[in-house]
Amino acid sequence: MRTVNHGTMGCGHCVLNRRQFLAGCAACAAGAGSLTALSSRSYAAETTAKPRIRLVFTYRPSDRPIWPNIGYDFDKRKKTLLEQITKACPEIEFLPATVNTAEAAEKLVAESGDVDGYFVWLLGLWTQAPQVIGATGKPTIFADDLYGGSGEFLIANAAARRAGHKVVGVSSSRFEDVVAAVACFTLLKKPGATVDDFLAGATAAWKKGVQRSGDLTYKPDDVRTIDTAECCKRLKASTILVVGRNAKPLIEATENVVGTKVLPIEFSELDAAYQSADRDEAAEWADRWIKTAAKVIEPSRDEIVKSAAMYLAEREVLKKHNAQAIAIHCLGGFYGGHIHAYPCLGFTQLNNDGLVGACEADLMSTVTMLAGSTLSGRPGYISDPVLDTSKNRIIYAHCVAPTKVFGPDGDANPYHIRDHSEDRQGAAVRSLLPLGHMTTTLKLHPIRKEIILHQGKSVENVDEDMACRTKLAVEVKGDIDKLMNEWDQWSWHRVTFFGDLKAPFEALAEALGMKMVYEA
Repeated sequence: MRTVNHGTMGCGHCVLNRRQFLAGCAACAAGAGSLTALSSRSYAAETTAKPRIRLVFTYRPSDRPIWPNIGYDFDKRKKTLLEQITKACPEIEFLPATVNTAEAAEKLVAESGDVDGYFVWLLGLWTQAPQVIGATGKPTIFADDLYGGSGEFLIANAAARRAGHKVVGVSSSRFEDVVAAVACFTLLKKPGATVDDFLAGATAAWKKGVQRSGDLTYKPDDVRTIDTAECCKRLKASTILVVGRNAKPLIEATENVVGTKVLPIEFSELDAAYQSADRDEAAEWADRWIKTAAKVIEPSRDEIVKSAAMYLAEREVLKKHNAQAIAIHCLGGFYGGHIHAYPCLGFTQLNNDGLVGACEADLMSTVTMLAGSTLSGRPGYISDPVLDTSKNRIIYAHCVAPTKVFGPDGDANPYHIRDHSEDRQGAAVRSLLPLGHMTTTLKLHPIRKEIILHQGKSVENVDEDMACRTKLAVEVKGDIDKLMNEWDQWSWHRVTFFGDLKAPFEALAEALGMKMVYEA
């Protein structure tokens, strides 16, 4: 939730008359005031006390690289949100708290006694606190503060749905959608109401704010793909390098199911190539990138030259091992002092040139990028997605993206050279990707022998300082509620290609003995 616009709404608009309540509480969808509320007098007659709701803010301290970014003022954000939700929902008693870990969440739950429910506002990532609170059995709302807690929200909310926990998840930039769901906690004090009534009402409330699909007419795009058998042949002749990580079960599954060789190598090999890279050639690449960028914002030329030297190192180890793809455990390598420049600009160049450079040593995303580029000749864009139901959008966010999404011979789009968002260091890319196009987003899971897929229309390059630099917003083709269901099984990353690649991937899945999963 980013946009704040109270309008005329208050939680009292979610109060139901007796006929509406007996109809099943669905009128909680009137959180924006579309149904007639009871008078304060009749409401008081039916409600004996305010519901006591433990409001839990979750995040890790921002004294380290993190979403939204290092140094982010969580205290200021908490103060703003608490003031806004308290003003919007005077019928609810909020008991605010902050937790950073699962252990802290367990302690908070033990101390919270007979609260009526929990409202978990995810401001940051990877606390494991939402999972603890969601498992209490108490009526609970998870809300994502967009570009703050998005990855953990998607995973925790999907896990709660799968487990049948008493949890409603809200991922919207409209403050009204959050309020409409939270307002339904008042139902817990109505005579005869159940937790299931609350869940139905709160779910209907946020869904009322979902924007339905608009014009999904796409720009013409003649995607040319190679024969499935030829694609399989090329994948079996390809090699992926994974730097700094060795996930043996996944490596074995990738080699057995897809046929691509996976070779783990040490940071030291990549760093040696970086140290010996020709600095004059690196300077030439840096000047080329600077010249073709629409803007260079934070990084100095020296920093970009370091990134170019890393690109030469990536290219050297690919050549040495006759490999077509490289995935680097970049964050661990950089923060651990094992590598001395971010690989982001180099990844962009590799992907533009028909090879594969993949973030965070994510092998599933890497093999997805390799499969898609082999099929279509187009690069994949690995991302950390964010959902905004109020606009029917999924936003693909990362600090690496190609700038030639239609392949090496296609048109280039503008880009900015920026620092890496989480730690405000190094050099990375904000790619201003083409709009109005069909996109296909997916991921191969060799262990599960499945490919997950959804599609949409590219509609905006989001300009937001929080979280990763490139943010491509896509209007979802299908059901955005269904799109919330699978993140606990597939993790956060997805890979996006421009063009309609649904049918080619269906054929590839059949050839590899993999099942298609349609997540929207």
